[in-house]
Amino acid sequence: MPAVRSFLTALFLSIFVCIIPRCGVAQTAVSRVETPQIQKIDPPNWWASLPSPMLLVYGHGFTGAQFNVAGHGVHLTRTQISANGHWAFLWLATDNATPQTLTITAQNPQGQAHCSYILAQRTHAAHAGFSPSDVMYLIMTDRFAEGHSASDPPDDNRAAVRGWHGGNFAGIAEHIGYLKQLGITTLWTTPIFSNAGMPESYHGYAATDLYAVDPHFGTLAEYRHLSDALHAQGMKLVIDLAPNHIGIADPWVKDPPAPDWLHGTPAHHLPVSADFEELIDPHAPPQAWRNITSGWFTDAMPDLNQSNPLVARYLIQNAIWWVETAKLDGIRLDTFPYVNRAYWHQFDAAMHRLYPHLTIVGEIFNRDPEITSFFAGGVTHKGADGTYDTGLDTPFDFPVYFTLRDVLAQGKPMTELESVLRQDSLYPHPARLATFLGNHDTSRFLTDAGGDPKKLELAFGLLATLRGMPLVYAGDEIGMTGKGDPDNRHDFPGGFPGDPHDAFTAAGRNAEQQQLFDWTSHLMNYRRAHRALQTGMEQNLFADAHEFAFVRAEEASGCAPAHTNQHFLVVVNDGKQSQTVNLNLDHTALSGCTEFRPAPVGAAAALKTDGSQVQIVEPAESLSIFTAR
Repeated sequence: MPAVRSFLTALFLSIFVCIIPRCGVAQTAVSRVETPQIQKIDPPNWWASLPSPMLLVYGHGFTGAQFNVAGHGVHLTRTQISANGHWAFLWLATDNATPQTLTITAQNPQGQAHCSYILAQRTHAAHAGFSPSDVMYLIMTDRFAEGHSASDPPDDNRAAVRGWHGGNFAGIAEHIGYLKQLGITTLWTTPIFSNAGMPESYHGYAATDLYAVDPHFGTLAEYRHLSDALHAQGMKLVIDLAPNHIGIADPWVKDPPAPDWLHGTPAHHLPVSADFEELIDPHAPPQAWRNITSGWFTDAMPDLNQSNPLVARYLIQNAIWWVETAKLDGIRLDTFPYVNRAYWHQFDAAMHRLYPHLTIVGEIFNRDPEITSFFAGGVTHKGADGTYDTGLDTPFDFPVYFTLRDVLAQGKPMTELESVLRQDSLYPHPARLATFLGNHDTSRFLTDAGGDPKKLELAFGLLATLRGMPLVYAGDEIGMTGKGDPDNRHDFPGGFPGDPHDAFTAAGRNAEQQQLFDWTSHLMNYRRAHRALQTGMEQNLFADAHEFAFVRAEEASGCAPAHTNQHFLVVVNDGKQSQTVNLNLDHTALSGCTEFRPAPVGAAAALKTDGSQVQIVEPAESLSIFTAR
């Protein structure tokens, strides 16, 4: 532990020295030429055994200055200085370097500035990644829970619908036990970066410093503590990156490090387009899709130009820095289609080369499986922007999200779910898809379902048993309601001082909340205990207007006497009356199964079998799970 404390002390001192600026400045005679000043270096430190870094140095007086890097086995290979002398790109060669403190110097005839820079020793964390064996939980940090933090911003105001409410990393860490009880194994939080100067960016998606934790959420040390606390419980942490855009208050907007650092300016830029079908069309002309990858997400969110190699490298290094610093297990990529696929190919290759087990999931907000699958990695697609394999481990399963809402909340036939699952053939790895009922960008499921908790229970039942990795949006498990943003982002009850009820505890939940929590936690924990429900194959047996029956099994060859692997039959009925389903088991994954036992979670549907046929009488608005032998 003393070695860890020594390293952290050196790391924080290096950040303090370079950003505050405590870097030394030695002046000669007064002149019109500005004396160099080093005020900030990105990334704020690096690691000796990682690929050689490109540093972005901010300050003044760099025009005509000579840079030097002093250290053992380290040398400066290239320098590029901006026209106004505020920015310098420094390419270091650190292949033969050991952990040490470097000295970076900028010098001109008027004087010099120098700054310490740490090449640290890597911790070699597991970076375990996530998979269909996991259950992910999405938290908007500001809206989940407020804990005791060393950082206490004065502008929290829970009455401000789009303002900061006070949720922080400490509050999340204090409720890890709640997450474990729910059956959660992986935590995704919305972006943690500083959104200084963006008073309504409590969500974190309008970053103004990609290397700083927003003080509303806590400190870097508290984020690292959250990561350590999760790992100590066998859980995982996923960071949310939004390399498509920044916030309008970012210093880059008025003073970009390079002329084409951004697509356009505040006064002259393209509006964003979400016509993703133009991107997947190899015959579409550039004017049909350029607003997708070059348009500003909003007027307050300038678009970064990842086609600039300097921007691309900066953003990739930023991702590496956070994964290494916080021992992260996965990355969620915001607004995935809005960034050119050439960049994603480069990004994902770099991350997987360094972290083979790290998992990267991307947001493709579209209901069409043809569009969603186009961005999945593992296969090369020819589109309007060229021919690429993005390398993305998996997309979020928006097509299934939309279909679950259509079927369960809007009354469309259950055959629609069977139909969208049939299109799994479009994906190179459909079993990896991240399935969900809603997130921070959608209305709450219970609101769309007219407040009917039975519909929400059925949705969670399918989420826990269908192929893919389930994602739960914080609060859905207790039936939180809300329409679109910001109504879908209410504070979690009990997470903040003065809350009248504490839904983190059984005593603080009302009857409906407790029933939903029990149902969801039992489902997710049951799923966690059975490998076939996590990673087994799925075979769909029957669908009509109200019923859907399918199998999850570790193998498709049925229940032969020599087989000991698990087989599960799942039947759901969303109708208002009981329904009878007759299944022929011949040539299915249930062939040879003669014994069907109801699982301890789910309805107790009546089931009869003669060894080749199964008859199930499924109660109204219910889901049953049977183990088959």
